[in-house]
Order: sequence, then C-alpha cells, then structure tokens
Amino acid sequence: MQRFVLLVSMVALSISAQAKSLCEVSGPLDRITCPSRELEISGSDFKRAVRYATPAGKAPKEGWPAVIIYQGSFFDVEFSRQKVLPFGGYNEIRLIQSLLDSGFAVVAPRAIAGVAWMTNIIGVDYEKSQDFDFIQQLLKDMKAKRFGKLNMQRLYATGISSGGYHSSRMAVSFPGVFKALAIESASFANCKGPLCFVPDVIPQNHPPTLFLHGEDDRVVPVETMLSYYEKLKRRGVEAEYFVDPTAGHQWLDDSPELITEWFLRHP
Repeated sequence: MQRFVLLVSMVALSISAQAKSLCEVSGPLDRITCPSRELEISGSDFKRAVRYATPAGKAPKEGWPAVIIYQGSFFDVEFSRQKVLPFGGYNEIRLIQSLLDSGFAVVAPRAIAGVAWMTNIIGVDYEKSQDFDFIQQLLKDMKAKRFGKLNMQRLYATGISSGGYHSSRMAVSFPGVFKALAIESASFANCKGPLCFVPDVIPQNHPPTLFLHGEDDRVVPVETMLSYYEKLKRRGVEAEYFVDPTAGHQWLDDSPELITEWFLRHP
C-alpha cells in the first residue's frame, strides 16, 4: 500500500495585506510568542478557558476565517513555545504563527482539566457529554463575536492525538459546520490508539480532510489513519495524507505549512 500522497500544488490565493500576526521570535532557542487573549466559556456544568488570537489589522467585511486547534492529552495549546519540546511541540506554535500570518483567527479551547477530549472515552455518549455542550456554547460565543469578528462560514478544525480524534468528531457531531479538517497523529472520532474501527457509514457532508502522521507512531498506528482515509476516499470525500517516515507521535515539521495550505484551499 502506498504510504505517501504528495499534496498537489496549492491554489494561489490572495491574502489580505492586513492579514499578519504580531508573533515574535526571541532568545537562543528561537522562542515564538504570539499575543493572545483568554475568555471563559460557561455552561450549566462547566467553566473552561479558551485562548485565542486574531491577525493584526482590520478584519475583512465577512470576518476572519477561524481555526479551532484542539489540544492533545495533557498538553494545552500554548501561544509561546521554544525549541526542544516533546511531541514536536514547537511545530504547534509554528502552525499558529503560519495561520495568523495567512489571515486566520486561532481559537484554542481547553479539554476537561487540560487532560483529554471525551470523543473516544469508552462508555461515554459524546452527544450527552460535557464536551459536546462546551463546543456548542463555544460556537455560539464565536458567532456572538466574543472572540472578535469571525467568519462563521469559514470554520476549520485541527489537533493532535486526542485533539485529532476530536477534530474528526466535528464531522460526526457538528455536521455542516466546518469547511475542512486536519487530523494529526489520530484517526476516526471514537478510535483509541490501536483499538480502531472506522464505520462504513461516513457522514455525507464530511469535510475535506488532511491527515498527517508519523510512520513510527507507536501510540496511534499509522494503519488506523489509513483505514479512515480509505473509507473517505471510497465515499467520495476529498482527503489527502502525508506520512513522515522518520517521525513518531508528534506534530510533524511539515505540518504548519501543509495545514495552512489545506485550509486556504477550502475557502
């Protein structure tokens, strides 16, 4: 089975001259810091922090397109990181900078206690879970402009590991809301590492999906991702994948550019 699909040349899209981040690089370890703010999202049984950032300058008339980044297990999404971090963590801040510089707002909600998303917890009905209520309220608050002027017709989701599974969950439990997904080191919404069965019935309006995976991933075997990818292709859903032969369970070095380009291709 072919392990690599080269991404086709990206469509050249004009980016507003106003779309630029205020991210700065400093210190011997090239720390990248992107100014961000934090809001608290509240519901009947939860209060959770959400960090976010918008590009510099005036928002387009329709608002900034927005990317929700879902954290991996135990590692919150940070808007300031330096090199030499586990799981390719530096590439996460590189992704945030790339998205901001390309005109996307970035929204980073926190999992319960900063641990993991409930999408693939055994015995949990996701659509009766706190996470489901939280994301519903997050989307309402985004629409209400609590995070600035966002274009709710151009929403995207990405994440690593638990956050990758939760990105897939957006196709299952929030159909029609997201324009495209990028799933890093994960597979279908309710899979859990090597325990993975991708159903034959895929949501008809499943968003175009990019998969990024390390060949040497011992936590989430690459075969589980390939199974998901193949099911999407058989159902006529646009999907591509990129496998790094030297990487394990991590944000890949190529992820910032590939994810940004994928979202730009799906306005």
